[in-house]
Amino acid sequence: MKKVKYRHSVARILSLSVSFFLTFNALVYAQDSPLAEDESVVQETVQGAQESNVEAEAGSGDAAAGKEIFNTLCAACHKLDSKSIGPALRGVTETRDTEWLHSWIRNSSALIAQGDEQAVEIYNEYNQVAMPPFPQLSDADIDNILAYVSQPKAVPQAQQAGAEAAGGAASGGGGISTDILLVILAFVLAMLLVILFLVNRTLRRFAAASGVELPVSPKRKPIWKAFVENQFLVLVSAVVLVLIGTYFLYGYFMQVGVDQGYQPIQPIHFSHRIHAGDNQIECKFCHSSARVSKTSGIPSLNVCMNCHKSISEVAPETATDEYSKEFYDGEIAKLYDAVGWDVSQQAYTGETEPVKWIRIHNLPDFAYFNHSQHVEVGGIACQTCHGPVQEMEIMYQNAPLTMGWCVNCHRETNVRTAGNEYYEKVHEELSKKYGVEELTVSQIGGIECGKCHY
Repeated sequence: MKKVKYRHSVARILSLSVSFFLTFNALVYAQDSPLAEDESVVQETVQGAQESNVEAEAGSGDAAAGKEIFNTLCAACHKLDSKSIGPALRGVTETRDTEWLHSWIRNSSALIAQGDEQAVEIYNEYNQVAMPPFPQLSDADIDNILAYVSQPKAVPQAQQAGAEAAGGAASGGGGISTDILLVILAFVLAMLLVILFLVNRTLRRFAAASGVELPVSPKRKPIWKAFVENQFLVLVSAVVLVLIGTYFLYGYFMQVGVDQGYQPIQPIHFSHRIHAGDNQIECKFCHSSARVSKTSGIPSLNVCMNCHKSISEVAPETATDEYSKEFYDGEIAKLYDAVGWDVSQQAYTGETEPVKWIRIHNLPDFAYFNHSQHVEVGGIACQTCHGPVQEMEIMYQNAPLTMGWCVNCHRETNVRTAGNEYYEKVHEELSKKYGVEELTVSQIGGIECGKCHY
């Protein structure tokens, strides 16, 4: 018998691979030391002690109760970290005497009238806008407010997470990198492929040395040639392809002019989720012309400034994984640039820039639609056509706005007749004709051509 070369090489490679894999596992699990948990406990203990010291330094007030009072009475004119109608208040207890702050909050006008230097200086600095008195606040209430404004500024979660990650990497006790794991797994798989190749080659050599003939697969006809020779399969396939092509071609032509799902990026990011959802601002507060005209209109930037004159930044909890607090604050800054609002001076500069909003919903010129007829007379909610606007971060076209979509709505929607004498008279006559209790829009002529095309 002929000697086979490297017959024992497969066993050696397998043994080496298993040994390497077991050693690697031992190293990985050895790095998962319980010291990391102990360090996190120590860190939490230290942070808790630091927070306790901060609260102790802030005074005996309740910061949580002070935040509630601040948001109710003070937030309209003051911010913690930036100027507004009044000065920024974070850390005010470090620059002003507590007793003086009590007198100022209760009745600032009295201090100004008495000629108090600090009171007069603040009054003149902020355009001589007098702060309203708050005689209803007790000493405890004011202490709570001062405790709230004395708290240190919170570190954003993204920065805190980045700092913790950097600290873990620097300490060297955070485990092994995922990339390294993937590289090692890829190496193990490559080793297995090499082993399989060597085993296959060794077996073939062994068979050749033993005089064993390996089976040879018979030559088969190519599948495409067999398919072409079968006329029935060719006919059926052609019919199926024609039907599928016709279906998709019809669907493509039916979508011409339909912009459902259109979602352009606006020059200033406006979150309907925050305004209509979180803050529950009514749609018609901004789109006021929807009550009385054909179009809903684009709100003037002055409407935005009714609120954002005092709101130059969003609350930290408003941020999401996709949009940070810094992003939203930057968009508010774009609004200020457009209207020419100087935050530091709390005044308009007169230098304005036009905002080129991108239209989303646009009916063709031959189709007539009146917002006031639907919103005011019909009592149709904005979400019926525009979708869940209160959940949209970026506004998009929810409905197809096709003729068939409008006609179906007119066939299914009942006419609101309450408080409308004209419709009450029409309803009385047509309800006898159709024998129904309520009339749909189509039953009063809502699907006639001239209703929308004239």
